[in-house]
Amino acid sequence: MSDLTQDSDAGVIGTGTHLSNLPTVDPSAEPSAEVPVDGSARLSNLPARDTPDPSAPPIRVVNLRKSFGELEVLKGINLTVERREVVCVIGPSGSGKSTLLRSVNMLEPPTSGEVLIEGINMCDPDVNLDLVRARIGMVFQQFNLFPHMTVLRNVTIAQQKVLKRSKAEAERVAAEMLARVGLTEKLDVHPSQLSGGQQQRVAIARSLAMNPDMMLFDEPTSALDPELVGEVLEVMRDLAKSGMTMMVVTHEMGFAREVGTRLIFMDDGVVIEEGDPREVLANPQQARTQSFLSKVL
Repeated sequence: MSDLTQDSDAGVIGTGTHLSNLPTVDPSAEPSAEVPVDGSARLSNLPARDTPDPSAPPIRVVNLRKSFGELEVLKGINLTVERREVVCVIGPSGSGKSTLLRSVNMLEPPTSGEVLIEGINMCDPDVNLDLVRARIGMVFQQFNLFPHMTVLRNVTIAQQKVLKRSKAEAERVAAEMLARVGLTEKLDVHPSQLSGGQQQRVAIARSLAMNPDMMLFDEPTSALDPELVGEVLEVMRDLAKSGMTMMVVTHEMGFAREVGTRLIFMDDGVVIEEGDPREVLANPQQARTQSFLSKVL
């Protein structure tokens, strides 16, 4: 069975890269000399439009609008996420928060406006999206693991096909990342043998193995049994403590209060209120925020 065979629900891997865009190379082969492996090396000899600006914020969204037919779901969003920030986005279903997150790495191309990742304009038709996405880890509601592959292979495949790492190097990094999320003993099992919480931790390890500059989380605990939520949130807490820049769409108010550096409340495609999570949750200023929080706290 091909490495790219999978169930229909898993359209993208942890970098946000579509599987159809992965190059068809031998995963056991050594990386080509022409292809940078990872880190700063993979940024050398890039066109100016694809080169990150170290002085720019990791994420900047400017007047972002997104429509599906006649339905406008994002209505002029402006947002900046600075380095080491943990920005938590909350709001009712249908408020546009997941669409906003997916627009950051262009899984949902905006109708208008701009998305800049480390100064790179993702809306530039000539920009190399997959190259930029390789620096953005993304964790989805569903785990999107390859069911026919072992845990180890799930964490190595994107490293080899996107970063061109050798099999040995990819396996070394995978083992380190799986140890980081507490799954050292699960390298050789298949996803069906794991709990939902364990599968989501594999998905996080897969993203971390790509050496991302930032992480996007789209309601990562919403598909989990309540008793499994804590183990995923603990991994995310550790990431935040390590200084990872994070943007998190979540219903976990305790996590937002404890870990978040900024809280954004969205409704009907706009940002209604934002500020320090503890202040917004304890004393919301906008009536719509008050109404929402009165139902979830």
